[in-house]
Amino acid sequence: MEQQSKKNYGTALYTIITVFFFWGFVAASNGIFIPFCKAHFNLTQFESQLIDFTFYGGYFIGSLLLYFASQASKVDILNKIGYKKGIIAGLLISAVGALIMIPAVHSGSFIFILFTFFVIALGFSLQQTAANPFVVALGAPESGTHRLNLAGGINNLGGLMGPVIVSVVLFGTANDAIPKAVEISSINNLYLILAGLFIAVAIFFALSKLPKVTSDEKIEASPKPNGPLVVMILGFLLVAAAGPLAHGTGIPSYVFVYSALAIILGALLYAYTVKKDNPEKWGAMQYPQLVLGMLAIFMYVGTEVTIQSNLGALLNLKEFGGLAESEIKQYISLYWGSMMIGRWTGAISAFSMSKTLRNILTVVVPFVAFGVILVVNHFTGTDVGNLYVYGICIAVMIVAFYLGQEKPAKTLAIFGTLGAISMVIGLLTTGHISIFAFVSGGLCCSIMWPSIFALSITGLKKYTSQGSSFLIMMILGGAIIPPIQGELADTIGIHSSYIVPAIGFAYLVFFAWRVSAVLKSQGINVENIESEGGH
Repeated sequence: MEQQSKKNYGTALYTIITVFFFWGFVAASNGIFIPFCKAHFNLTQFESQLIDFTFYGGYFIGSLLLYFASQASKVDILNKIGYKKGIIAGLLISAVGALIMIPAVHSGSFIFILFTFFVIALGFSLQQTAANPFVVALGAPESGTHRLNLAGGINNLGGLMGPVIVSVVLFGTANDAIPKAVEISSINNLYLILAGLFIAVAIFFALSKLPKVTSDEKIEASPKPNGPLVVMILGFLLVAAAGPLAHGTGIPSYVFVYSALAIILGALLYAYTVKKDNPEKWGAMQYPQLVLGMLAIFMYVGTEVTIQSNLGALLNLKEFGGLAESEIKQYISLYWGSMMIGRWTGAISAFSMSKTLRNILTVVVPFVAFGVILVVNHFTGTDVGNLYVYGICIAVMIVAFYLGQEKPAKTLAIFGTLGAISMVIGLLTTGHISIFAFVSGGLCCSIMWPSIFALSITGLKKYTSQGSSFLIMMILGGAIIPPIQGELADTIGIHSSYIVPAIGFAYLVFFAWRVSAVLKSQGINVENIESEGGH
């Protein structure tokens, strides 16, 4: 019986990990799909970034719906229906979104296509909320982080494969004797396959005898955070309405987009500074480290996404190679591959081994991951010779890992500083130096999620679960920051618009310093905090 149970646990783990691949695959594919849609629908840079807005907005709205439903009913909705059913429901929602993509493509309506991304992400939101605790529960608690790191590695593999596969589907390989006639309908087969995979995995889950995973944590009723959250929803909706409002009023769209950002930041600033006479009513938001962390996750996800989402337009410029949409996949996959390089390296510390072996692997693993990126791109007929020099950026990252000493605050400060420096170098140069500087932002972002998460939820006590849900909501940054940069690019040029991720990295450096001071004031030793599992 025990042996059978272990077999089921292993099967369950490997099945769940497949959904992590889907998340990475679809999110990274946007880097190819965005410039493709921009050219096909003759969009402005801001309009092209609405793909990210709807995709990451789906995560935001999905997590908010679960939170408000649980608060209203005083019952953890997901826990009540069970994590297994939650994943199945999420997969089916995403399958519906993938199937809707086909009539959306044939309709020729960009808004319809945006809606499909929203539906797919809504399903992903439910899957992600259920899958992470499920992975932790499938085995010994002390090895839960190892399983999350394994799942994160598969997510990164999806991120690497997505841009390459979607580019081949749309444009063919570089070895094709006759260039493929590009039709947006080329995406149909891809989304049919995705829908089929979503449904197949959902059926497998439904038929499998998986362990019942529940949580005994009590839902902490905290009415005060509802105000800032509702205000953030208004900011989100203002970005969605920016185009129609600009058309109807004659006021430039950037006024509405920048106002939306100000509204969201204002809501967080209010939650941070307002005098909390009754802390219990504020729940997790009574803790300054959590509110600072919410903004940090917002900035981190926004920075991570906006760098690659605007990269296609940058590479289209003559001084950056004048590349067509069919030629950018190696750089988009290198960016998401950089996330894989950093996370694989960060995962080494999760395993028990001698210090000598750990030091050796910290040098070897990043270059093995780099080799995987080169091989994947090579098999599509891409000349990867010009990517070899990127090894210098990887070497700098390895040094940063040693300097960080696996301490979240120190690691975040170092990688945030390197990220800001990389963006400045990219802004001040052109050509391959600038491209690799911007792409290396992926290396800098790779280990930020676990560091920010660990620092933000430390000391929250009974509000840890609530604080975690607030942090996940702030994936909202991926919906807001790319359109901000897109709007700026339409005004000052795509190259100069990369000041946006530079500011994002700068805040993350500030967060590492400020949250350390906050935690020390609460009697918490920052040096003893361990990073959470990766995102």
